[in-house]
Amino acid sequence: MNKGVIAAAVVAALAAGGGYWAGQKNSSLPHAEGPASMTADAGKKERKVLFYRNPMGLPDTSPTPKKDPMGMDYIPVYEGEQDDEPASANQIKISTEKIQKLGVRTEAATLRNLDKVIRAAGRIEPDERRTYAISPKFEGYVERLHVNVTGQPVGKGQPLFEVYSPELVSAQREYAIAAQGVESLKGADGSTQDGMRQLADSSLARLRNWDISEEQVKSLAKSGETRRTLTFRSPVNGIVTEKKAVQGMRFMPGEALYQVTDLSSVWAVADVFEQDIAWVKPGAKAKVKINAYPDKSFEGTISYVYPTLKAETRTIPVRIDLPNPNNQLKPGMFAQLELPTAAKGAVVTVPNSAVIDSGTRQIVLVQAKEGRFEPRDVKLGARSDERIEVLDGVREGEQVVVAANFLIDAESNLKAAVGSFGHSSHGGAAAPEKPAATKVGHQAEGKVEEVDTKAGTVSVTHGPVASLKWPGMTMEFKAANEAILKQLKPGAAIDFEFVERGQGEWVITSVKLASQPAGKANPHAGH
Repeated sequence: MNKGVIAAAVVAALAAGGGYWAGQKNSSLPHAEGPASMTADAGKKERKVLFYRNPMGLPDTSPTPKKDPMGMDYIPVYEGEQDDEPASANQIKISTEKIQKLGVRTEAATLRNLDKVIRAAGRIEPDERRTYAISPKFEGYVERLHVNVTGQPVGKGQPLFEVYSPELVSAQREYAIAAQGVESLKGADGSTQDGMRQLADSSLARLRNWDISEEQVKSLAKSGETRRTLTFRSPVNGIVTEKKAVQGMRFMPGEALYQVTDLSSVWAVADVFEQDIAWVKPGAKAKVKINAYPDKSFEGTISYVYPTLKAETRTIPVRIDLPNPNNQLKPGMFAQLELPTAAKGAVVTVPNSAVIDSGTRQIVLVQAKEGRFEPRDVKLGARSDERIEVLDGVREGEQVVVAANFLIDAESNLKAAVGSFGHSSHGGAAAPEKPAATKVGHQAEGKVEEVDTKAGTVSVTHGPVASLKWPGMTMEFKAANEAILKQLKPGAAIDFEFVERGQGEWVITSVKLASQPAGKANPHAGH
């Protein structure tokens, strides 16, 4: 017993001595290490969680951790992450840390010429002005074919075919007789000679109207001998693109027996989209590339913009004249066309990525200063491949957001929506009423018709909504949370605010019973 007490006393003495020695040793160290250790301890202090926000960006917060209906954890919002109220009511303030995380990039609006190259698909077609049909103007028979193959090249004046026609033989004889009569009546009085001369001229004009060549007419006038057949010749240098004549066949007046096309110049007809047609001007140069000749580029001139639009493709045909001296371009070939266009002059432009287009309005985020962005409605003009003209809303030199602007827009909408609820649920005071220009959503007054707690919906008969240009009507809304549903009873008159969360999905975000005095309603009880 005594031995145990003595041993314990010895251990205690040794411990005390060791502690004293350690304390003396530490006290001999420089005092500069004391503040450093305090700083390290302060750095390890955990950040304070203010509240938890919905992971899908919905205007719903919670003071405690929770999951959304899809099983996703709510995201904590720490102290220091909440930005102060922006200096201007219509500005968005984002911390430098978030700007870096979002990858925000800005670029100055600059004066530029919006030169643009319009690309379109097209096809090679024959020049309609260089296509000729050989159609006899009298009835007859094909006696002989000199050209009997479609696609055969022919020269100007080359014989194509010979025809026999009783009418043609009769007309030749009439002219021969009239010519002989003129010669025999040289000694007669003047009126008789004039009558016979008019008859001869009339017969000759008839032959010429039937497209008999001058050579045959002169031969007929000189010899007076009629020929049984008449030879038709090619009017141009070209290609026989159509041949209906068959040896021995009978033809009627006006029937096209041959078609000859001069392909020394062709058309490239391009289908230009409707939004690009304002850039296309007749007289401008165009480049044409053909798949058959990938290493060659053909140059032509825009000669005509057609006045009609193809409703099926929303395109307008544009015609380009192309020289084709070597007949490399064949009708029917597909072509890729580049139509360079010149701008009207230097205009204020921004990159295409800077514009947020909702379909009904176009917005550009302008950097007011570091960390502050101002959304502006803009009026847009012409577009090029990479930039777009700003007619109104942005001035030259202003910095606009060209990357992550959609994320900034979504962030600002989330903050405004959360701010409209206030932070009473997580210890903060209710947010002050913001100016109408910064409110998110739409305000209306109405009467509750029906409440469906299971579906989380409420039917409301509301008055006109000026911000949406809606007339008064009865429609179904979803409630943002259960607390809002608990306030609503059928027949209650309410003032409420709502937003469009999805396509055609309207959600009530705050509500105030019309019978409650202003300032006493608590539309944020669910948060």
